[in-house]
Amino acid sequence: MSQTNNVRLILIGGGTCSGKSTIAKAIGMRLNDLKTVIVAQDNYYKDLSHLTPAMRAKVNFDHPEAIDIPYLLSDLKLMLEGKAVDIPDYDFATHCRKEGKTCVAFADVIILEGIFGLYYPELLALSDLKIYVDTDSDLRLARRMQRDIVERGRDVESVLEQYLSTVKPSHEAFIEPTKKNADIIIPGDREFDNVLYMLNGYLLYEFIMER
Repeated sequence: MSQTNNVRLILIGGGTCSGKSTIAKAIGMRLNDLKTVIVAQDNYYKDLSHLTPAMRAKVNFDHPEAIDIPYLLSDLKLMLEGKAVDIPDYDFATHCRKEGKTCVAFADVIILEGIFGLYYPELLALSDLKIYVDTDSDLRLARRMQRDIVERGRDVESVLEQYLSTVKPSHEAFIEPTKKNADIIIPGDREFDNVLYMLNGYLLYEFIMER
């Protein structure tokens, strides 16, 4: 549990395009009295600049080993100690990581969201609250197609090929099983105002008790 400097760490996991970032932002907006920062696990994909473009294209980005977990853990521990951290940026077109422009310092609540948010034991050990966003697979695929085509300039065929070859199998093998690590499971295709109300009360209570 992250008790250093009273900083709280919330982990949000779930399948691709399940609504993790939407729920993370909604939680952050509700916690008006606390300084809340959201960190995307996607920013910590391994830097593949040392590989050729052809080799980069063969990497399975839906496997837990694609995340630079030592780097992520190092930054999170610094944030939990109240120290300033520069969050890296990740270019999904080139699969290269670069220096970011977002600096995190002196947060009350850190929300980490990503498909492997509830996967790594070292990460779970640092957390105060673990949330799994459970969303129908057809809806997740539809959202992913829209995102990859509109935001990342990909075509329908490549999105479907990747989904069937790596995304779906990896979800079943590595992500779906992390439900068992969650304190709360939220349906990502329905209203979750009551859950947000409950989380807001829980976090404010935790801070009042600490102080």
